[in-house]
Amino acid sequence: MRQEATHAIDTAWKDRLLFSNDACMVINKLPGESSESINRQGDKFPTPVHRLDMPVSGCLLLARKSGAAAFLGAAFAGHEVEKHYWAIVEKPPKDAALPPSGELVHWLKENRKANKSFARAFGETSPNGQRTRLKKAILRYRFIGEGDRYLFMEIDLVTGRRHQIRAQLAAIGLHIKGDLKYGARRSEKAGGIRLHAYSLAFPNPLAPEETIRVKALPPVMDSLWIAFTKSVNTGSVDN
Repeated sequence: MRQEATHAIDTAWKDRLLFSNDACMVINKLPGESSESINRQGDKFPTPVHRLDMPVSGCLLLARKSGAAAFLGAAFAGHEVEKHYWAIVEKPPKDAALPPSGELVHWLKENRKANKSFARAFGETSPNGQRTRLKKAILRYRFIGEGDRYLFMEIDLVTGRRHQIRAQLAAIGLHIKGDLKYGARRSEKAGGIRLHAYSLAFPNPLAPEETIRVKALPPVMDSLWIAFTKSVNTGSVDN
């Protein structure tokens, strides 16, 4: 769904614009691009309603005005937004087989100094017995295919915590390709990591009874992402 707004779109975003109306817009964020620096210099809006980690690509929702920002912020807080991700992860050891699909639930703790989150099994407490700084994190996953060295995953993000997918996968021994911070073997030559926000579904601020659904392929399609899309379409890959 793509609806052009009545006012001009920043020319730098034209090729990456996925949706636009007078209240909000969605762009395909590039890996390495900061969510916080998306808004035009010297202009308060458009401004991100949520955030994607800097090395992550994909659908980023921005509000055009304060009323829309408040409406969409409440939608995220009320779990009214569907967030679907693609992830390419390094294959774990053969003795670490995981169910083909499932739900992960952890306590997540942020370390702002290290710019990292740590996931504990749900039910455990922090070392001092306190849970005040721990946040519940939930995601659902499905393995959809594999290559020689990587597994392909689809992820539905139920909660939205800082570095949530990266930390939760690392906690079960899965490391996103290129994500050195969370245990990957090596970085990506072009930067970023192989985590992509593939789709968003959210209520329309101009007509709350309507749901806007937006999808985006990774902004740089190479052989590995092409193999991933084959697995989405056919359930298998060739490489």
